[in-house]
Amino acid sequence: MISKFIGNTPLRRCDALSTRYHTNIFIKEEFHNPGMSAKDRPALFMIKDAIAKNKIKPGGIFVEASSGNTGLGITLIAKKLGYRAKIFISQSCSQEKINLLIKAGADIEICENSNGLHDFNSTQFKAQSFAAIHPNAYFTNQYYNNQNIRAHYQTTAPEIWEQTVGNITHFIAGVGTGGTISGVGRFLKEQRSDIKVWGIEPKGSILSHFLKHRTLPTSMIPFDAIEGIGRNFVPGSFDATYVDHIFQVNCQKTKHIAKEYYSQTGIMAGFSSAAVMASLDCYIDKMSFIPTDTVVLFFPDHGDRYISKLYNGSVYPANISSNITSF
Repeated sequence: MISKFIGNTPLRRCDALSTRYHTNIFIKEEFHNPGMSAKDRPALFMIKDAIAKNKIKPGGIFVEASSGNTGLGITLIAKKLGYRAKIFISQSCSQEKINLLIKAGADIEICENSNGLHDFNSTQFKAQSFAAIHPNAYFTNQYYNNQNIRAHYQTTAPEIWEQTVGNITHFIAGVGTGGTISGVGRFLKEQRSDIKVWGIEPKGSILSHFLKHRTLPTSMIPFDAIEGIGRNFVPGSFDATYVDHIFQVNCQKTKHIAKEYYSQTGIMAGFSSAAVMASLDCYIDKMSFIPTDTVVLFFPDHGDRYISKLYNGSVYPANISSNITSF
């Protein structure tokens, strides 16, 4: 079964960050999944749900709008089950992810943006339109598919709870579709309501405003280009009920932290992973950690997908492990 290859990823204590911030910081390393990202989890749940409900017939096309990782997970799983994949990505997608999608066998189409279904040039609108006019094509629609939340509620969160022996005090993750923080947040809050669930988004993204006011801001501005997180619309897979706060970080700080962390540890953090670390540096006083806290940082993918964006192409291939794993 494909499901046995996905999940059960390590939770590693990070000595460098724990020492720097005077608390116990652990990293949930989702790049150990076959597609090297957390998105393998919702990809599997969405595909299994569609097949079980006869929304697609054998040999059909799974369609998704993705910044790359969900698209890769869907492509790998669909291919293994005898289906095809059509992935709509925005022009901001890293070349490394594009190369991986092509290598995995995806049919990709590059779109102007990922601004949501209301924008005719967006990945979401193009994906929905493609699925609507092509026979036996199904739009998994991660931004509005409840399987996105369910995947993290049923797999990611219980793993973290077990790995921390129930001692987790803080969960911090980037917010893109909202599936991870909504699913993990709900499970953790059901175990112990005092656990802090914090999201991270780029400067200019609107989800922190929505969390605070439950309305959209009166004006929209372009948000910092931190790949995989940040929105100018509220995805249906974002459940604000289980999120305590969303911090904003800028792209420049995120890039600096990624390079600094790599130089100190030899570990390449992905873009949103670096944003999570940047939030610690920017808001450490507000976070008010104590030495006995157990803080879990969510690292959804690996930095080898952002060599050109985060590391200026300065990391040599010998230091990279970019091969996706076969099921």
